[in-house]
Amino acid sequence: MKKLDKLILGSFIGPFLLTFLVVDFILLTVNMLKYFDEIFGKGLDFWIYMELISYFVISISPMALPLAVLLSSLMTFGNLGEHFELTAIKSSGISLIRAMRSIGVFVIVLSFAAYLSNNHLVPKVNLKTFSLLYDIRMKSPALDIKEGVFYNGIPGYSIKVNKKLDDVRLKDIIIYDHTGVQGNLNVTLADSGRMETFFNDSYMRLTLYNGINYSEERQSRGIAEKPVNFSRGEFETNVIVFSLDAFQMDRTPEDLWSTNRAIKNISGIKDGLDSITTLVNDKVFQNYISTEANFQFFTRNRKLKPLPGIQERRNLDDSIRQIKMEKERALKDSLGRIKEKQDSTKRAEVIQGREETITAPEDKPLALGEATAVKSQPNDSLFKKKREIVREKPLTLVDSADLRSSEGKDKKLTLTPAGVEKEPEKVIRTKPLTAEEKAKIDSVMFGKNYIGNAITIASNNSRNLKNSFDVKKAQIDTDEREYRRYEISWYQKYTQAFACIVMFMIGAPLGAIIKKGGLGMPVLISIIFFIVYYMLTMTGEKWAKEGIIDPLIGTWFSNLCLIPFGLFFLKQARKDARLFEPDFYLAVWQKLKKWSKVIRPKAA
Repeated sequence: MKKLDKLILGSFIGPFLLTFLVVDFILLTVNMLKYFDEIFGKGLDFWIYMELISYFVISISPMALPLAVLLSSLMTFGNLGEHFELTAIKSSGISLIRAMRSIGVFVIVLSFAAYLSNNHLVPKVNLKTFSLLYDIRMKSPALDIKEGVFYNGIPGYSIKVNKKLDDVRLKDIIIYDHTGVQGNLNVTLADSGRMETFFNDSYMRLTLYNGINYSEERQSRGIAEKPVNFSRGEFETNVIVFSLDAFQMDRTPEDLWSTNRAIKNISGIKDGLDSITTLVNDKVFQNYISTEANFQFFTRNRKLKPLPGIQERRNLDDSIRQIKMEKERALKDSLGRIKEKQDSTKRAEVIQGREETITAPEDKPLALGEATAVKSQPNDSLFKKKREIVREKPLTLVDSADLRSSEGKDKKLTLTPAGVEKEPEKVIRTKPLTAEEKAKIDSVMFGKNYIGNAITIASNNSRNLKNSFDVKKAQIDTDEREYRRYEISWYQKYTQAFACIVMFMIGAPLGAIIKKGGLGMPVLISIIFFIVYYMLTMTGEKWAKEGIIDPLIGTWFSNLCLIPFGLFFLKQARKDARLFEPDFYLAVWQKLKKWSKVIRPKAA
């Protein structure tokens, strides 16, 4: 690396680290303000807050890197131009693009590192962030009883303290016991008390002095019921122990957020896209199957066949499910055989041990109370004969009695060996209907109001079919929207990393044009371009979520819009254009006036 590259890269690294920390802190503050009321004031340990802040810092780093590259490149080349170092570099025959090479290589490496972070580190950090943030949200606020205000933080109790001498000593206490869910029927008044926690703040002991307890039973709804019992008891000292489990933070298993797209890498997002595709295809396929019931005449001899692509996807999903089921069944069978083998081995060992225990030696007579084991084997020949009993002759039955049909003709009943009556042969008529037969059919159709019933049934079927399609369409639209969000999460891992290169293409030429270093003009221009970048990013993602444009174009929309600006600024910086000086715009105005005089025809 040449001295020039070392000089330029060294002047870039310092501002980059500084601006990255500043931008990360600003974005961290903005994100923390969203959850300020939910995470603070709950008496959490300092290290829990530090853990949450560290997770936030890593998760927002993909957004902070492009702004840091833009601001630091502006400051670097602005300082070089302000101190005429850039002029000396150009006068020595070194072009601006050659001077930008060292920082460009660093930015490319940084973009690749940002991609790896987006794909591997950020998803894991997001998982831990969601889990910890949910646990903090679910935790009850810290125990903070204020003077003159009823405190309902302890489940089942409402406590009011009119005066607090310190964090332990209390005066004029009122306690409503709502654990029985019966209203304000149990009230305790005390002149003073002490509030102390024990067992690592898991319980709170409230010791009351010189008080009265009022208790009343719940009155039933009967009108003629007797008055309920009311009791009043005085005490000098009364100790009440409250459980503070609601104030302890329980860590939720991280598997509950395993389906969130923000915690998935590219391979996990691809699996999610495939699952959503299968889900949508199954719903579309079921539409074809369920629709046949509403077209009974059309589907009498025909079938509503799904489109070839839907059927092929269905066959593929079915084959995958079959393979998974076979693997699971084979695994269960192998485990079952192993377990059965182990059980049979243990059973044989137990039987062998019993035989050795029960069987007595030949030379020793059995004592009183001992038993002898006698093996009794079944007679295999008898069992075999019973199992081999079969009917040699087939079953035939001919009914000797004639059955009279409705037309008075004789009909004999014949049974098959299985005892099932033979179906009569169908006779297909080929002759057309006569006029008399048509008249009979019309009289039945119109006389029994079959036409009106058919119209009613058809309208009900069409209405049910429309409602079913509307429900399925809404479900499919929801799944497709989730599919587009998965695609956006996939492409964001590339676009956020590539944004560093785009911001460098804008920042370095702008710094060479402005020739102003420090935190004045560069910060202003950086904020303007970052706001434009952020607005374009949000607009493209919104269009992609709504399905207006393809998610690939929506996520790359901001980069595609800003690349022409970078190329324009680079072209102007190579020509040493003074875009931010009044003389430049005055010269442009003079040229426009000259062109207008040439184009405008002279008056006669």
